Amino acid sequence: MGMQTWWVFVMMTFVVSATPGPNMLLVMTTAAQNGLRYALACMAGCMTALIIMLSLSAAGLGALLEAWPRVFDALRLAGAAYLAYLGIQVWRAPVTEGGAPAVAREWKGPNTLISQYRRGVMVAASNPKAILFAAAFFPQFINPHAAQLPQFAILLATFSVIEVAWYFVYAASGQQLSRFLQRTSFMRNFNRATGGVFVGFAGLMALKS
Repeated sequence: MGMQTWWVFVMMTFVVSATPGPNMLLVMTTAAQNGLRYALACMAGCMTALIIMLSLSAAGLGALLEAWPRVFDALRLAGAAYLAYLGIQVWRAPVTEGGAPAVAREWKGPNTLISQYRRGVMVAASNPKAILFAAAFFPQFINPHAAQLPQFAILLATFSVIEVAWYFVYAASGQQLSRFLQRTSFMRNFNRATGGVFVGFAGLMALKS
């Protein structure tokens, strides 16, 4: 893999990672409601799941899912159900004056760094299409006549750096929203908007073959 090929990969990954999706929305929402510290735990969870999924793709799981479409469909529907569950939780979250108590209760269960990390893992892992995407995307930039593992490691590291950079962009956007969340009316509308988007992502995952 030459430098020119690597730069093409960088530019394409930059655009792909910038696209709003469940991971980016979760990071932005977490930063807005809980602050950067909790958003960092969420980012770590998302990246843990993505790195595992991309590595599984390199190991051939992507080909297995293509060969067994029912397994893929089961994973896809399970992921869609989880995103819908999160969306409904956010939509129905109680709102109090000042916003702080509502933020603590926004997601059921303890609001800790571990819980935010776990939530990031589950949201990122909810979309098995990441495995098929990597199986189709990464090989385009790998020289089959050279050692493939070092090339994959370079691509994975590059992807991770760009993805995390975009996480910080979305987290910064979320922090800008945090001051408005002190208002009850804004908090309620924000909950409904983000909850609706999560349910929308779930619907797209469930309906798209």
